[in-house]
Amino acid sequence: MESSQKFSNSKEVIAFLAETFPNCFTLEGEAKPLKIGIFQDLAERLAEDERVSKTLLRSSLRHYTNSWRYLYSIKKGNFRVDLDGNQDAAIEEEHEEHAKKQLDESKAKAAEKRKQAAQSNRKKDGRSSAANSGDKAGKSPAGRYNNGTKSKNSRPIKTPPAKLSDADLTVGTSVTVKLGKAPMHAVITEVAKDGVHVQLDTGMVVKVNPQTLRLARSKR
Repeated sequence: MESSQKFSNSKEVIAFLAETFPNCFTLEGEAKPLKIGIFQDLAERLAEDERVSKTLLRSSLRHYTNSWRYLYSIKKGNFRVDLDGNQDAAIEEEHEEHAKKQLDESKAKAAEKRKQAAQSNRKKDGRSSAANSGDKAGKSPAGRYNNGTKSKNSRPIKTPPAKLSDADLTVGTSVTVKLGKAPMHAVITEVAKDGVHVQLDTGMVVKVNPQTLRLARSKR
């Protein structure tokens, strides 16, 4: 890292401190209790280093000393160290009690976060299961039913009746002819130049344009 490039977060600063002051700061294993007032020592030793601001240095130091690993090191009888690892003052009982309180509170917050995350995941799983159940109950794999109604894609496609070819225009061919709103069944009785005569099921004979006729579907 070049000297002109400033640190951007606490993680980078702590890594830098562990590299620069290895007898004081550590990234793994047991942490060492820090000398009270070590921030001022750091500010003086790093005064010429433009990579870390005092604001970021202070927040990084707070982050380091609030970690569980560090709080475990604050035990009565242990000694604090300066930047070079030299032994400083001994840990007092009140300092141990304060660290233990911080540790308990931090663990409680972490447990609450895990609990909330687990509840959130259960709710998501519940919604997902309900949605899947709804899909299975209300939808088929192919037709996709919605509230018991077939979708348009699942409905059978009706093929419109075929138009009559010249070969079909013969007497006796069963056809349908539209003489109102619905087509009516009929049979061709005569093919003339001016139209086609058909007899309806009612017995009525009418003359129609051959273009209006369609082949009747065979009854099953």
